[in-house]
Parts: sequence; C-alpha cells; structure tokens
Amino acid sequence: MNIEAIYISPGHDFYNRYGMERLNHPVHSPDSVACVAGKGLEGDRFFDYGEDFKGQVTFFSVEVADALREVMADPYFENSAFRRNILIRGVNLNELIGKRFKIGSIEFEGTQDAAPCDWMETSVGPGARAFLEGKGGLRARILTSGTLEVGELDLLILD
Repeated sequence: MNIEAIYISPGHDFYNRYGMERLNHPVHSPDSVACVAGKGLEGDRFFDYGEDFKGQVTFFSVEVADALREVMADPYFENSAFRRNILIRGVNLNELIGKRFKIGSIEFEGTQDAAPCDWMETSVGPGARAFLEGKGGLRARILTSGTLEVGELDLLILD
C-alpha cells in the first residue's frame, strides 16, 4: 500500500458549523506526521479532541477520489478538500472497520466509516456527498505512537 499524501489543519472549517459559513483554516501537507497514541496527529484540529475519540485519524482512498473525478462536472478539486488526514492507495478501507491493523510500526483500530456530510457539496462539488456514501473513508484510533511518512508501507491486519 502507498500513502500518497498527509493532510493536517489546525482548525475546523466545517465541523459543528451547520447553518453557518465555512471557515478557511490552512491545510498543511507534510511528508510525515507524528501519530500520538490516544490523542491523534500532532498539529491537527482533532489532536486530543476527547477521551477515546473515534476519529483521531481519518484515512481516505485515492482510488475513490479518482473515481469521483470521473463523474464530477468539475473534476479539478484538490484531494485536501475531503478534509481527511491520510490519502492511501491499495487498501479497501471499509474492510478495516472494527479491526486492529498496523501501517509500518503504528497500530490503529478502525472505528467506523468517515461518512460524508453536506459540506462535501461545497468543498468538493455538487454530487460528491451522494457518490461518497459508503466510501467516505475510515475513522480510526491510534493505539501506538510513531511517525507516518508518505511512501510505500506495509499494512498488516491484526484481527
């Protein structure tokens, strides 16, 4: 499998903003990011968000982004528009829901799908939310600390 991009943002643009304007916090795309067990990604808006938070990190499939581009009227959106942390290629993320797995040396627990919200219509484009139903990514907890880097890494499903 391949990590193609890492995205972190210090602030929320959409979260808990129903009925309000979008905010515009910058999105950073570092080559690596520190994953802190039980807390999240250093520098990200959900870092230390809450005890046992299910979305300490979010994964998104590059294949899904590519498939969405095939059907969108304007296919020139940035992958950062999904507001997911780790863009990954070569993994069926839905198969990791409810499972413990390792990427490189870091252990994660897939907690649930990252369901798309109405904001996808604004950030990505009209039709994005419906297309992403059931394939909006994976929310996970970080069980062991370490550093994720862009590039080829091994994926091991633990249970």
